[in-house]
Amino acid sequence: MPILADLRALNVEGAEVALWTVRGPRGAANAVPIYSGRWVETTDGVDEALKATLSSDLERIEEVLDYGLLAQNNEASALLVQADETHLAHLLEEIVAETVLKKAVQVRHLQNAKFYVAKFIVGQQIAYGIRKTDPTWKTRKARSVRNVFFQDERLAIDDRPHFELSRTFDFIVLGGEILILNKRAFESILRHKAAQREDFQELQAEAEFHAIFVNVAPLVGYIGDNKIQLRRACAIRAKGHYRDEAFMERLRETHAEYGFALQFDDDGKIIATPETCADIMKALLDHRLRSGFSTLIYDVQDTTPVNI
Repeated sequence: MPILADLRALNVEGAEVALWTVRGPRGAANAVPIYSGRWVETTDGVDEALKATLSSDLERIEEVLDYGLLAQNNEASALLVQADETHLAHLLEEIVAETVLKKAVQVRHLQNAKFYVAKFIVGQQIAYGIRKTDPTWKTRKARSVRNVFFQDERLAIDDRPHFELSRTFDFIVLGGEILILNKRAFESILRHKAAQREDFQELQAEAEFHAIFVNVAPLVGYIGDNKIQLRRACAIRAKGHYRDEAFMERLRETHAEYGFALQFDDDGKIIATPETCADIMKALLDHRLRSGFSTLIYDVQDTTPVNI
């Protein structure tokens, strides 16, 4: 876990902190995302709170797993992806320098930010903690409530603009690597779903993929633009079992034994129907396995080969 070790080795307490609020991503779904950022001066108290958040996140990570379209982490783990596989560079270009023109000087510069980025600068190294904003950053929310505080055994109005900082980050960046704590937020901020759409288009264009179906249209319609199904389709392409004739032959021979209701024509091609699409996806993902101990058959979320 090199990135985790490197992050923990950073002198976070001695870091210089810069906080950016960012709007975006904007632009067409299949285009490079556009970001617009403003940096804001912070007090020592805010800086210390952001440092505490980074330290707390790093402390609770016990395991780092490779990012995958179907991979999931829990409260004690993080997913790892290489930055060059994402649109991160376009975001970092927007927040590269705290210039006068980029400084937030009015409350409207902060309102409606989609996320914020805390930069932790330690010498020549910069770590980034990135978090989606909550409703307190939205203009509509600010107009619909009144802030009050409790002091001297009574409530009083506080008309100052309020923004909340979370006690966790959604993902952390150092060098060319990204540690993901909240997968959904990561994919939203860096528009990773757009890459999945593009990958699905490329899968549909593959002659080898078309060749295993009588008609692939029902499966394409089943996947649509659903983010979960797009992830699964991209994972099917990455695994590439449909290109393996031995895999496909075993699927034809044993699918019923594994509880699949698949249909094949006389040439061995899959007959896709709305009723069988879910089973087709699971079969091509190789996500139904038999235990060598209990002999029971299980559905799994992801598969990691074990070298024996």
